[in-house]
Amino acid sequence: MSAPDGPVGATGGPVTRRITGRTVYRNAWMTVREDAVERPDGSRGVYGVVDKPDFALVVPAEPDGFHLVEQYRYPVGGRYWEFPQGSWPEPAGGRSAEELAAAELREETGLTAGSMRHLGRVHVAYGYASQGCHIFLATDLVAGPPAREASESDLVHRFVTHAELRQLVADGSFTDAVSLAALTLLDGRYR
Repeated sequence: MSAPDGPVGATGGPVTRRITGRTVYRNAWMTVREDAVERPDGSRGVYGVVDKPDFALVVPAEPDGFHLVEQYRYPVGGRYWEFPQGSWPEPAGGRSAEELAAAELREETGLTAGSMRHLGRVHVAYGYASQGCHIFLATDLVAGPPAREASESDLVHRFVTHAELRQLVADGSFTDAVSLAALTLLDGRYR
């Protein structure tokens, strides 16, 4: 994703403008750039931005609960429960967010969904990153074998009831911000 070329404000208010930018780091999954910017008051500064492609998260729901996955998350040094999620390195080759969600669901849990409903798109960390996440509700689930990547070899799949999920949130075992946002979208739109 590239930086906006000029000021664009959702509410029509003043915005910070990019003057120049340079790539500091790049790999298949992300680009880190440093932009020289001009703030609405005319002062200048530097802004560091992480550009990553959007990813998809899927909420695999049964009438009495949800399917979760747990895996080790290297940047925070711990194992946590979350909804299945993932991305493709850029470019995605014309594949849709729904195709990505279905692929991640099959890959991580072995489940396939008879119905996928788009709940919304959220920004992941818009204070420093351009990445967004498309959230899907998967229902009418059919079990099958997972097809995990090498980086997911430690992944654990588990079904939890609504009460068990509330307890995982309360005890700090379900802390993924996008998974929590998915619950908010689910509660706000479909309950």
